Amino acid sequence: MKETNKLDIEDTEKREYNMSRDNHVWVHGHFRRNSNNFRNMKSPDALGKIKGSCGDTMKITISIENEIIKDACFWTDGCGAGIACGNMLTNMLKGKTIEEASAITSTKLLENLDGLPKEHKHCATLAVSILREAIKNYHKD
Repeated sequence: MKETNKLDIEDTEKREYNMSRDNHVWVHGHFRRNSNNFRNMKSPDALGKIKGSCGDTMKITISIENEIIKDACFWTDGCGAGIACGNMLTNMLKGKTIEEASAITSTKLLENLDGLPKEHKHCATLAVSILREAIKNYHKD
């Protein structure tokens, strides 16, 4: 049986730090290049807004024509991971039916983002929860 030594632990910690740091850099790069959906929509057909347990608030607004999502945008006061989740999710929504949008999960969102550090995975869950809220509000009208 191999004995774990201090060097193995340090190497593992260093790899985990670098993975987290690299992902952090990717998230911020993604936002800078693709932040076209971080805005407010004037007359949305559907709106969802939730304040997460982390304290971040996110709002998703959707424009729908003939049950097809024509436009989607978001606003958040959250961190870079929350911004990346909101932006990726709104990109994923465009052109989808309401039914297809309802099938989007936080796992699928994380796959499209190529993952997030463990401490930020809740951002994907928050974004998808807000999408569900927006769809629910759309069906109320």
